[in-house]
Amino acid sequence: MSTWPDSRILDLFGVTLPILQAPMAGASGSAMAIAVANAGGLASLPCAALTLDQIREEVALIRQNTNAPLNLNFFCHQPPAADPAREARWKDTLKDYYTELGADFEAPTPVSARAPFDDASCTLIEALKPEIVSFHFGLPEQALLDRVKATGAKVISSATTVEEAVWLEQNGCDAIIAMGYEAGGHRGMFLSKDLYTQIGTLALVPQVVDAVSVPVIAAGGIGDARGIVAAFALGASAVQLGTVYLFCPEAKVTTPHYQALRSAKGSQTALTNIFTGRPARGIVNRIMRERGPISDDAPAFPLAGGALMPLRAKSEPQGSGDFMNLWAGQAVGLKHELSAGVLTRLLATQALEKLTGH
Repeated sequence: MSTWPDSRILDLFGVTLPILQAPMAGASGSAMAIAVANAGGLASLPCAALTLDQIREEVALIRQNTNAPLNLNFFCHQPPAADPAREARWKDTLKDYYTELGADFEAPTPVSARAPFDDASCTLIEALKPEIVSFHFGLPEQALLDRVKATGAKVISSATTVEEAVWLEQNGCDAIIAMGYEAGGHRGMFLSKDLYTQIGTLALVPQVVDAVSVPVIAAGGIGDARGIVAAFALGASAVQLGTVYLFCPEAKVTTPHYQALRSAKGSQTALTNIFTGRPARGIVNRIMRERGPISDDAPAFPLAGGALMPLRAKSEPQGSGDFMNLWAGQAVGLKHELSAGVLTRLLATQALEKLTGH
């Protein structure tokens, strides 16, 4: 498949298909990465919710099963200052649910953790030498970024505005993910907190393409070959797909999440901050309807999720997704229940046929 209209991402990453599997914390791991990599796409491993040892183990599994390039993804947030009063207020808003479910309200609140990229993460990158390192919420401090680039890794990050894309290029990104408003999971926004001026993929991608010189990867609302073709028409060099991979057997979604994915339509997702403290798109459920989707009471990222953990622990075993995040993008209605490798090749074949006419 060497007839893609733009081969810059293929050349930059050393892959054969311009399809990136989105790193989805909790939902994707080594099994999905191996399948996508062996199909010719770029495999990604989400590292923010893994310990360093878990990252080593997952990378070892991937390397044993494929020689293809690998992307390791990290978060770049600043850990928040403790705010016990705000956390107590947030938990108080949930007290009725604790009573309803029989959860212990007086027990210490569990800690909801997401590890930011730090010196230890960087040392691991230097040891593992992934071909690509991607970041969410901007980039790490310059000294860490310089160390990552010194390993030879290509660096990419998500931009939700043109301003963020320009900043990412100026600060050393080799390619930029233009993340439209439609995308599932956490918004990659980092220069602005204004959720109401976020831009859709159709408008964002061409403006980012015009504003930067590095290749652009389109993300958000792309769930089939038509979306891939549209991304190339807008000037993108590749696409990043997330929600469409959640239907694959390699995905590690919970039973309530999978059931919600199968029945949801694109109009049934919303941006919410109540699960982690940062805006993220998921399928609307009970807690989003009744306490969100956006709440000023939710503690800063990633602390908001702690008070919900006991509620999820009580309800999920009953098959309920009422108190858990059900991340999904607006293309959730475009379902392909295929293995990740078959899906990657199928979408690429269909898109290339549309792009070339044969």
